Amino acid sequence: MIEFEESTGNVYADIGQKDAAEMLVKAQLATKIGEIIKTRKWTQQEASDVLGLTQPKLSKMLRGQFRGISEAKMLDCLARLGRDVQIVVGPARRSVAVGRVAVVFAARSPQHRRSPQGL
Repeated sequence: MIEFEESTGNVYADIGQKDAAEMLVKAQLATKIGEIIKTRKWTQQEASDVLGLTQPKLSKMLRGQFRGISEAKMLDCLARLGRDVQIVVGPARRSVAVGRVAVVFAARSPQHRRSPQGL
């Protein structure tokens, strides 16, 4: 019989990474940056010019090697790619437990959609 462990939902925590929450956030941001670059059919050089990163640093980030790239820089990259970035701090929790950090990508907002008449 094969034994297995159920994931916590964070692979970095599952393997015992000390900064697991930060690594997960960076992975999610890097994935979104990569998706946008792919959708635009840009080369890494074209993207790096827009993002203000060197091509080798961008390549490492897109391959999951994002140590040395701050979350702030990744948020800046998303803004340079035309995305609105908001940081929302929720209300106080009832318990004294530590809060959580999550990345949430919004669906396209209604104000950016065109009306059926194209107006």
